[in-house]
Amino acid sequence: MTILLFGITKDIVGQPTLSLSHSEAQGLHTAGELKSFLKDNFPEMKNLSSLAIAVNSEYAQDDYPIQEKDEIAIIPPVSGG
Repeated sequence: MTILLFGITKDIVGQPTLSLSHSEAQGLHTAGELKSFLKDNFPEMKNLSSLAIAVNSEYAQDDYPIQEKDEIAIIPPVSGG
């Protein structure tokens, strides 16, 4: 599973993409499970005020099912003026 990272999430992980092995991805069935996985493995993400997940270019709620072949993006909090 390949996850695209943007903004501060890219800085936290230290690269623009995160590749999970098949065994790591096997236990992740929903966007919420992926969020928990990321916060467990990258504790700095727990400090973000929000963390959105997009699956195949659409925002996903925590119960949204994910699969290894999906295009997944992590979208950190955004501010604008």
